[in-house]
Amino acid sequence: MPIDQSIIQARVDAGFKRANFIADLGIRPTACGPGWVEAELPILPRHFQQGGFVHAGVQSTLADHTAGAAAATLLEDNFSLLTIEFKVNLLRPAQCETLLCRAEILKPGKQICVAEAEVFALQNGEKRLFSKTTVTLAVLPVAATLPR
Repeated sequence: MPIDQSIIQARVDAGFKRANFIADLGIRPTACGPGWVEAELPILPRHFQQGGFVHAGVQSTLADHTAGAAAATLLEDNFSLLTIEFKVNLLRPAQCETLLCRAEILKPGKQICVAEAEVFALQNGEKRLFSKTTVTLAVLPVAATLPR
């Protein structure tokens, strides 16, 4: 049975609000549906590395969290997700005012999910891909993910 869009939206919004580091960076969701999420990050001076480009860690965080949110749209109640591996291909130096990310689930599962996230921006009216990330997430009972 498909998950209602309002439930998907509530899960995505809650996942972004509960992640303090994500809020500190300024990442916010912009759209979602079953198996996918889009997010954006307005770029501020604190997001740059020493050479004036958006830091690879910022791009990686945007991709990782958006991928996790996409996996959460397909998650059963009382389960949570934890990234166990990701690989980032940085395709070009990121210089822009806003980073955009779209993550989609490649393989949902009861124990492991695999997602792909693309980070890009609009430059001169054209969409430019900056990085591509593959994220593997473990599906865990909620109790296993609580802080100790």
